[in-house]
Amino acid sequence: MTDWLQHDRLFHETSGIPHRKPLIWPNDARLALSLVISVEYYEMRPSPGSFIPPNIPGGFGRAPYPDFRAFTQRDYGNRVGVFRVLEALDRFAVPATAAIDANVAVRYPYIVEQCLRRKLDIAGHGHSVTNVISSHMSEAQERAYIASALDTLERVSGSRPIGWHGPENGQSARTPALLAEQGVGYVLDWPNDEQPFLMRTPRGTLTSLAMALELDDVVSMWHRRISGERWRQAVIDAVDQLIADGGSARRHLILNLHPWLVGHPHRIGYLEEVLEAIRQRDGIWLATVSDMAAKARACLDG
Repeated sequence: MTDWLQHDRLFHETSGIPHRKPLIWPNDARLALSLVISVEYYEMRPSPGSFIPPNIPGGFGRAPYPDFRAFTQRDYGNRVGVFRVLEALDRFAVPATAAIDANVAVRYPYIVEQCLRRKLDIAGHGHSVTNVISSHMSEAQERAYIASALDTLERVSGSRPIGWHGPENGQSARTPALLAEQGVGYVLDWPNDEQPFLMRTPRGTLTSLAMALELDDVVSMWHRRISGERWRQAVIDAVDQLIADGGSARRHLILNLHPWLVGHPHRIGYLEEVLEAIRQRDGIWLATVSDMAAKARACLDG
């Protein structure tokens, strides 16, 4: 506990949202909103030494190799679901960020091509959802893991990602410093705020942009078994409340979506209703996470 608190103090200062300097979004928007599409590969046979969270969603729990049930359920997202989600974004002209892992980039390059064609921002997302960063790694192993994931995306997409979303939000106490060392500018794995904040490490500074964990489609509809209808209403309620709250302190909302879940035909309509509701509201700046991070950094550094 003491060791973690020492690291925590290196990363960011504790502050209550009413006591911070003003945050200004373009067009004086009350709420900055972005979508993150997590495009993930579920390994049928994880690499030796991989850390797999015990509650990782998919199938009926992990089975002995070959685990076709879990693998094919997740594979649906990369073969079908992701295109249904991208088409919904097209229909409502909503910008987004794609968090893509290295295995997807290599095995499904057509997904990267579709994201680039739509000018989606691309963030690093590790190697696979079955290989999560944790304190079980040595510093050298974690550094190599991050570098390899970013190198792969750079090779396939043509540019190096400046953002990072760890698989299953996995981090060790040294992850922010190693990300900064690799030139990463923003991180999405700390769901502890409604405004961006700076994370200062001995190797550089990151901007933390919290994703709304309570509204994550997997957390809501898979883990908590909330209906699609109730999830849709929860997102819309949150948007309306954040716009109202943004009169005194501008907020952000980053909604994490998973094509293997929300990309199914019986769920996509709820996402489309969320996007339609967002488009109908005033006071929202729709942006990629990279654009949001750049604007936040300018305000926080200024």
